[in-house]
Amino acid sequence: MKSLGKHLLVEFYGCNKKKLNDLKFVEDAMIAAAENAKATIVQDVFHKFSPHGVSGVIVIAESHLAIHTWPEYGYAAVDLFTCGDETDPWEAFYYLSEKFEAKIKTTMELRRGTMELTNTKQKIEEKIKAYT
Repeated sequence: MKSLGKHLLVEFYGCNKKKLNDLKFVEDAMIAAAENAKATIVQDVFHKFSPHGVSGVIVIAESHLAIHTWPEYGYAAVDLFTCGDETDPWEAFYYLSEKFEAKIKTTMELRRGTMELTNTKQKIEEKIKAYT
């Protein structure tokens, strides 16, 4: 199915707790993941919580990569959304799973902006215009 983008909703369990709580490590890993996915980085913002946890987002020309960590549980929730044919969110997924030493990895891929639905909507709009 042709779509405008791929959106991976990722959960990493059993990760290295120290790495998940290290702001610089998480930021560097996410930036490198974007580069591995061949994304064009526009801007990034990361924040360290007290007593633990890191959240961050990288805005890319092709959409975004985001993360929130729960080091106390060895868990990270990651959002990898890319558009176009040149950028591959799966490359970011594999890179991050290794960097965080995830023992369990789950993901769901959503296709965003499916062309069949986009074309159907356009056809409906054209028919409405024809009758008005």
